[in-house]
Amino acid sequence: MPEKNQFFDTVIEDVTSEGSGVCHLDGFAVFVPDTAIGDKVRVKLVKVLKNYAYGIVDKLIEPSADRIDPDCSVYKKCGGCNFRHISYEAECQIKNSIVENAFKRIAGLTPEFDSFISAEITSRYRNKAQYPLAIVDGKAVCGFYANRSHRLIPVNNCDLQPEIFTDILSAVLDFVNNKKISVYNEENNSGILRHIYLRRGAHSGEIMLCFVVRKDISRQLMPLCNSLASEFPDIKSFVMNINPDKTNVILGNKCVTLLGNDVIYDTMCGNKIEISPLSFYQINTVQAEKLYFKALEYAKPDKNDVVADLYCGAGTIGLSMAEKSGSIVGIEIVPEAVENAKRNAINNKITNASFFAGDAAKVFGELKKNGCSPDIIILDPPRKGCSPETVSLVADASPQKIVMISCNPSTAARDAKLFAELGYVAHKVCGVDLFPRTKHVECVVLMSRNES
Repeated sequence: MPEKNQFFDTVIEDVTSEGSGVCHLDGFAVFVPDTAIGDKVRVKLVKVLKNYAYGIVDKLIEPSADRIDPDCSVYKKCGGCNFRHISYEAECQIKNSIVENAFKRIAGLTPEFDSFISAEITSRYRNKAQYPLAIVDGKAVCGFYANRSHRLIPVNNCDLQPEIFTDILSAVLDFVNNKKISVYNEENNSGILRHIYLRRGAHSGEIMLCFVVRKDISRQLMPLCNSLASEFPDIKSFVMNINPDKTNVILGNKCVTLLGNDVIYDTMCGNKIEISPLSFYQINTVQAEKLYFKALEYAKPDKNDVVADLYCGAGTIGLSMAEKSGSIVGIEIVPEAVENAKRNAINNKITNASFFAGDAAKVFGELKKNGCSPDIIILDPPRKGCSPETVSLVADASPQKIVMISCNPSTAARDAKLFAELGYVAHKVCGVDLFPRTKHVECVVLMSRNES
């Protein structure tokens, strides 16, 4: 049995879905962060459990051919990125393996795996950022939390965010510090300004600036909004989101528009899309379009098909298929997102799409009772995947095809296995990198009814 603080020399054999290297000590699995496949390292064990252990690199004896110098000064402190120490080609190979292993090993399925879709742009690709604030050395700062903690790492210029976000943040922080606006302290639930939340249309360039606060401070924020509107004409919407609760959830339910429009607009798959503070919109627009085109390729709807889009968000997936489908039925639990989806359909003169607010399983169940019989069902669930109730309802609806988009290959594989037990064969799977330099990877799954 290995012991804590034990040292040993080894070679990293693999990388987990969390981004940690994998090696073995006398057959005992050891997980080591910040390593690359092929690294020869001296490892120090820092935690030993019954069946596995965690270690840290004490010495890099011989680097892997995949290793590169990290291009971020806070890479090892901030919890945002996992793969800045390896080449992007190596990162894509790891992510492709994560997708394939999830379906082969977790689910025991044998679908055809399409070529992994990598990103042409690996920096400045995010269209959304939420920066928590804290007081450090008497000044308000913003940044990101260190991995598995709520210890703030000050970061103004993140390589994943648009450069204009850096300029806006600097202006906001200058105002907050000069006017001594109260900053939230999560330990004792005191202070007011919690987060600075930015969204940007990748194609339109339109920006939304949202201040997440514990209580209404619109009078204090209005001079800042007026100043920023002059300095940054791309900011089309200034919003205050009120979240009075002591919680890790960033956004509250109440939004107040301080200046400009209630929403911003962008283009997704050729459709004009309305984006509100609370609506879901894929973080990486360019890669999301590739993801949706792959989903369209898998679904292959025709003018006789009814397509049900569960977890539809602002309707972007369903609307991207509307032209080739008979009708689209979208379901989403966030009412504001459903209103966005309805207006998105109107703005794009799409008349064959309907959207409903509520829990996917419950609303879909009601629609099914009222005669909704979809030929194709699109699923884009949260990271935790589909509920067993949703899986059962979808299978009972007997669509010819199910296309599942997932940001978590493990839960996607688990759900595909449940569908397989209910008569649906997973034919194809494709990994898509929407989050370069991070551990996250998306996948698209094509399932069809097993007529035999």
